[in-house]
Amino acid sequence: MGTNAQNQKLNKYEMENQTVCTGFSSFSDAEEYANKVGGTVVEVGFKDGNDNPQLTTDAGLVEKKLHYYVDAGEEYKFIHSSDPGFKQYADELQKIKAKQQQSPPDERYIANFEIENAEDPIVVLKNDQFESVTSRERSKYLKHAHVYEIGVSTSKS
Repeated sequence: MGTNAQNQKLNKYEMENQTVCTGFSSFSDAEEYANKVGGTVVEVGFKDGNDNPQLTTDAGLVEKKLHYYVDAGEEYKFIHSSDPGFKQYADELQKIKAKQQQSPPDERYIANFEIENAEDPIVVLKNDQFESVTSRERSKYLKHAHVYEIGVSTSKS
């Protein structure tokens, strides 16, 4: 498993005759990594409710220069921490965090599903109302979502 420009861990998948890395924090981070390793920027879809990536162009991430997108139907929206609309939910996140810090340690351990990944939170809206917070990795398993991430493909040696 490699790291990106921000020294974050990348997810590595072996697919046919190539290796694909995902987990980039921005499109430019993926481009930089691709240049560094001699790879190609690609779109990867997780569309079966599991961690089974497929190369795709369904979300148009490469053309739009985006690094992450979730399609979970019309009633759900997933807003990544890097999305412009995320800032309006920062208050709600702070309230959840404050509530967790006030609870006893055993409750925090058992019920700590609200904020699963503080470095890369995803806000989940249902019918434009705040529902929960999750992580990029966990979003692959929620709401029958199709998760799309930017990746870097390199040939297997």
